[in-house]
Amino acid sequence: MNYYSLNKIAPNTTFKQAVIKGLAPDKGLYFPENITPLNKALFENIDDLSYPEIAFEAIKQFVTPDIPENVLKTIIDETLSFDFPVVELNDSISTLELFHGPTMAFKDVGARFMARCLGYFNKDNTNLVTVLVATSGDTGGAVANGFLGVKGVNVVILYPSGKVSGIQEKQLTTLGQNIKALEVHGTFDDCQDMVKRAFLDDQLTSQMQLTSANSINVARWLPQLFYFIFAYKQLHHKHKNIVFSVPSGNFGNVCAGMMAQQLGLPVFHFIASNNENKVVTEFLKTQLYQPKPSIQTISNAMDVGNPSNFIRIQEIYKNSFETLKNNLSSYSFSDAETKSALKEIYTKYNYVADPHGAVGYLGCKAYLKEHPNAHCVFLETAHPTKFLDVVEEVIKEKQPLPDQIQEVMGKEKMAVEISTYEELKAFLLNK
Repeated sequence: MNYYSLNKIAPNTTFKQAVIKGLAPDKGLYFPENITPLNKALFENIDDLSYPEIAFEAIKQFVTPDIPENVLKTIIDETLSFDFPVVELNDSISTLELFHGPTMAFKDVGARFMARCLGYFNKDNTNLVTVLVATSGDTGGAVANGFLGVKGVNVVILYPSGKVSGIQEKQLTTLGQNIKALEVHGTFDDCQDMVKRAFLDDQLTSQMQLTSANSINVARWLPQLFYFIFAYKQLHHKHKNIVFSVPSGNFGNVCAGMMAQQLGLPVFHFIASNNENKVVTEFLKTQLYQPKPSIQTISNAMDVGNPSNFIRIQEIYKNSFETLKNNLSSYSFSDAETKSALKEIYTKYNYVADPHGAVGYLGCKAYLKEHPNAHCVFLETAHPTKFLDVVEEVIKEKQPLPDQIQEVMGKEKMAVEISTYEELKAFLLNK
């Protein structure tokens, strides 16, 4: 499979080069040249297939011939070393738990897959690759864990000071080895702007090979389509009109779900559930796309004022506003509404959600008011204990720490504080 830049200026390239480069030379996001629907038999016989078998069939076309099938199977087996259970709250609403991996966030799938792809491409390479990534919380931890010890790869993570949870900070600042954390005095958007600027800096890119592990990278983004198919496998006997409510920040997850739909997954509709960062919610009302500075909320991973992956969503629907609107709804909710939802989920269903999942739950409720026959699945994108201060305050119950979280709590934070792009550049050149 070859990939083209969504800016349509750079030449098309291979999966390997798209992964290594992250962004195209014209600074556009890469997108696959073709999307071939899977054989209908896969969905008809899905009960007979394991998760790794499903994932192999779903992703194969996007990575071959650059990754041989036997290698791909190993990568998938190592990526999917944990479960993806669906929990039904009532007849109309379920949640898909994506927090059973090593860092207890959905990004474990994409980060582990990408790390193993890059490790394979780099196995005979003497040139170091530097993975430069901005995080609003969970990406950093997942990338740090996924890339730890990968040969020929250094990882530099930028995160906004005071705007990630204590546990998230521990996960991305305590590993050492080939993982470096930069604590930025600013917002997530500032971190993301610095990363984008680094990719545009000829002086920097002439001296080192930079790539990204944000969802702009095709190897981080595409494997996220797996768990939408896994949810379908668990629900299709009981429910028909399956709708996914996706807590949305950079829009990589919902975009991956749409790719699964393009492959033939029988999904009825998607909901982009936003916090107060609601650029896409407003776009679907007005047809005007107006990025704004991010607003800090308790669902911090969604505090994105200019979602990078929305251009891929538009590409899927050939920039047709009407086609997109027929397949995507979007709602926005305040912190007060999110807290109220956390409490409601706990008191009604004895289920502890995290703030991002709570926003997804609210998206389900809003959609079901108009479409009562749907079955709505919200993505529980991170374990609630990653947001202990918010969750415990709302539900008034102490939460036990899972093993994955306890592991990092006693470790010492290692981070370099920076405020400007010049400081980032100096750090990269002096590493």
